[in-house]
Amino acid sequence: MPWGEAGNDALSFHNPLSSVSQLFHGIAAASVLPADRPLHLAVGMFDGVHIGHRAVLDAAVLAARRTGGVSAALTFSPHPSHLFRPEDPVRLIMEDSAKIVALHGLGMDAVIVQPFDPAFAAIEAEELIPHLRRHLPRLAAIYVGENWRFGRGRRGDIQMLVTEARKHGVHVVSAPRINQDGEPISSTRIRAALADGRIDEVNTLLGSAYATVGVVTPGKRLGRTIGFPTLNLPWGGTLAPRLGVYVARISSADGAEGRPAVMNFGLRPTVEQSTAPRLEIHLLGEACPFGPGDRLRVEWLHFLRPERAFAGVDELRAAIAADRDAAVAWFA
Repeated sequence: MPWGEAGNDALSFHNPLSSVSQLFHGIAAASVLPADRPLHLAVGMFDGVHIGHRAVLDAAVLAARRTGGVSAALTFSPHPSHLFRPEDPVRLIMEDSAKIVALHGLGMDAVIVQPFDPAFAAIEAEELIPHLRRHLPRLAAIYVGENWRFGRGRRGDIQMLVTEARKHGVHVVSAPRINQDGEPISSTRIRAALADGRIDEVNTLLGSAYATVGVVTPGKRLGRTIGFPTLNLPWGGTLAPRLGVYVARISSADGAEGRPAVMNFGLRPTVEQSTAPRLEIHLLGEACPFGPGDRLRVEWLHFLRPERAFAGVDELRAAIAADRDAAVAWFA
């Protein structure tokens, strides 16, 4: 299917959580963590699991290994904005399943996903440490970013966290914000870069390639008739990157070696003006080993141009050829 053709709207994303040996839904569920080993707990939303987050997460992992303890990441779902401004919640860089796998991949022994509901949001700042200690009695240290806020009304800051934690024998490690090009790295900055198509900047701030996972759906095979067969993946995220043509790397979701590709992410205005964006991926080089039903991982590497409507098939074919050549040159 070429840039612009519609296809099946069915969507199925892989849930790879079987790779996570310790996943807990809620703080109370994590009370089964080892009672004979100190717990080093990194706390945050961790959307994107970017370079700034890794300073917090790495500190917890290293301390746990040094002390023979357990490292765990405490994160939240949904984002607090769903509770406080449901009419305009924050659109996330990562789905929960991808974030959990990323946290595990950084060496976390456990991941705790705490529902951010009215009951949790109502906990007073002074009560957070006692609440954690009731369910996590071996809590030895908490690791957060220096701008982390907590408790009802976000009253708690690092100074209060240190004061309250000291009362319970809990150490606090506050990681300073990391700057890139003179500005702090943050999930908000990455979201803005994604929306603008600045994928090179996104990947620099993440510390790895922005990636999505989806299942190939059948198309009308029009792309084959003009010399550019494509794989079609519906879009299922909440934060869509800028519509346009990208250089990409494609692999099976189980982590097999990636294949270079050029892809269009858009609404296919040449053939129809769809209401839902999708990925149309053309592999470079050898014959395509993938087909409908295959679960693929897509790494977004470089933005080539915005999506646009063409006058007809011949103009579309010429544009795809130019996109392919640009992608080949980028990999070279």
